[in-house]
Amino acid sequence: MRLLPGLICLLPLLSPLAHAELIDDVNDRGELRIALEANTPPFNYKEGDTLTGFEVELGQLLARELDVRADFIVTDEGDLLQGVESGKYDVALNHIALTPELKDRFDFSQPYGKVDAQRLAKKDESPRPMVLVQALTDEKPKAAQPLELAIPFQKGNPAFQASLESAMQRIKADGRLDALTEKWLSGNGPESLK
Repeated sequence: MRLLPGLICLLPLLSPLAHAELIDDVNDRGELRIALEANTPPFNYKEGDTLTGFEVELGQLLARELDVRADFIVTDEGDLLQGVESGKYDVALNHIALTPELKDRFDFSQPYGKVDAQRLAKKDESPRPMVLVQALTDEKPKAAQPLELAIPFQKGNPAFQASLESAMQRIKADGRLDALTEKWLSGNGPESLK
């Protein structure tokens, strides 16, 4: 009967819900696993065999600030968020809009930009000019609110969230985020958030 209290204390540790903090896993591996689709210029895409784009460079900066290397994993839309949710990837950096539905499933970094919803086309659609058709009324069409872009990761990782927030804040504070935005997204709709 003496073992019973000891076993009861160990049960929470044996639970499948008990897991190491994400930042510990990232530090142990020495890499930040970043999922992206690599098919949406200028956000992330392949130039030959090389990954490039705004989010690729942002991911490299974040990993450097966390003192690990960036490990980019190219995946598809169906696996992207599921992989983050299951722990297959640490984060997804794929111009993901901060929506109420996703906030229920994930924790997020602070926003790293904003974009007009009309500018984010489906990946398989070919770019085409936007045509605004106004109804035959005197009302002006209402502009959609810009969507905030942020980085999702598994819920319940406060130390990782604090580390990511601190890294993002340093990148914003010293102007590197603005420089990336100017380099890659100037004239494409997204803007840096101050």
